[in-house]
Amino acid sequence: MKLLAVAVDGRGLVDPAEPVFRADDEALLRGSSAFETLPVYGGRPFELERHLQRLRGSLSTLGLPPLGEGAAESLVATLVAEVEGDFVLRLYRTEASLVGTAAPIPAGIEELRARGLRMHVVETGLPAALVAGAKATSYALALAALREAERNGRDDALFVADGIVLEAPMSNIWWRRGDILSTPTTGPGVLPGVTRAVAWELAREQGLEVREDRFPLTELEGADEVFTTSSVREVMPVVSLDDAVVGAGNPGAVAARLQEALRVRSQR
Repeated sequence: MKLLAVAVDGRGLVDPAEPVFRADDEALLRGSSAFETLPVYGGRPFELERHLQRLRGSLSTLGLPPLGEGAAESLVATLVAEVEGDFVLRLYRTEASLVGTAAPIPAGIEELRARGLRMHVVETGLPAALVAGAKATSYALALAALREAERNGRDDALFVADGIVLEAPMSNIWWRRGDILSTPTTGPGVLPGVTRAVAWELAREQGLEVREDRFPLTELEGADEVFTTSSVREVMPVVSLDDAVVGAGNPGAVAARLQEALRVRSQR
């Protein structure tokens, strides 16, 4: 995907084609880096402070240098001033660099939302508790799972550890039975998503009960609807898990309501 703009702490805007990471950076050698992804709507970064708070936590967990005072906010402001309209903003913190990028929102998201995701269940071990909650750039497992899902004719993957539901490679998973929404508790294997937190608040505002726990995959069988939440795709309905149809095989009503409410929140 072609970048719209790139900014580097201490250098400001740079040519998107110009190298910004050192060849000896541990981010390249061992994946030792953290990042955050958030949408920008009409010049307004969505839930910026929550993303920065999680980034600070990731840096502490991974033993990376902390953010300089106002450094991340300055990069965000630079990119917002440079790029008009809606876009995806990413912040990367490595041992040596703090970099911000702006990229177009991926095409096809609304079409995918209209038909719903077909998910492929991937059984995996439980990730180490030492890095729980850290949003790191080491995405080898996530990308391998997505490729496996695509080989099986599906759109996304769902991680399961010993039959316990975790998350998707780049999103949190939810399901509804009646007026009760369920989502796996955060911890090893389940990132505390910012959009997850916003969806929780919006669901409570709409009178839904929300619960979190360690749930077996069988919990999703017979659910009225299933959906994922993430910063880029926002609220995305799920219509099947492997060969099993979810709900009636169509996007659910609550996912649609939460998506609409999230967009309203983003305009505040």
